[in-house]
Amino acid sequence: MILNTSFARELASHLLEINAVVLRPSNPFTWTSGWNSPIYCDNRLTLRYPEIRNKIENEFTDIIEEKFSNVDVITGTATAGIPHAAWVAANLNKPMAYVRAKAKAHGMGNQIEGGVNKGESTVVIEDLISTGGSAISVIEALKFVGAKVDAVISIFTYDFDKASKRFTDIGVPVYTLTDYKTLVNVAVEKGIIDGDDLELLSSWRDHPDIWPDTPEEQ
Repeated sequence: MILNTSFARELASHLLEINAVVLRPSNPFTWTSGWNSPIYCDNRLTLRYPEIRNKIENEFTDIIEEKFSNVDVITGTATAGIPHAAWVAANLNKPMAYVRAKAKAHGMGNQIEGGVNKGESTVVIEDLISTGGSAISVIEALKFVGAKVDAVISIFTYDFDKASKRFTDIGVPVYTLTDYKTLVNVAVEKGIIDGDDLELLSSWRDHPDIWPDTPEEQ
């Protein structure tokens, strides 16, 4: 869910300008999942641009103050969500934690660093939501120790139906600063993509697991 549509468009424009999001419909990328994709997103590039990253942290902060003002801890996903969670936690003067993909094989064997205590509420800061798998694993780790996850807030989402269903099933709302539809619309307005590209991008969004094939070709 996007709460600030004006900022969503502004952020989409920034992401395109700094190549944090690259659209390449005619020469697709390959994700680690094996999916072919006409889009590649690397929001870690926002860390190089203080003005942009400050806008991101301020928007994250505004959402939390509006929706979850009594939250106990701000939690980042490892690794891309960590710096954003740290800045937001500083803005709000809240404790901060982060969650690894899996527990360490040495030392104390922690998966959650910084600490979220049983009964405490937390908001998870994520940089990107695709299928939702990484954020779901973070939520599960937090719930395992008895924490209450109020929401996940991300910089960008592809807004796949699969991801939306997964978050709905576990009862955790998702807020995002901008999304795929907004970004594509901004890219069209800027002349970055044309009508043919738009058709390819739309077909990928509908069937990312089999693209560039279509259901009729399967």
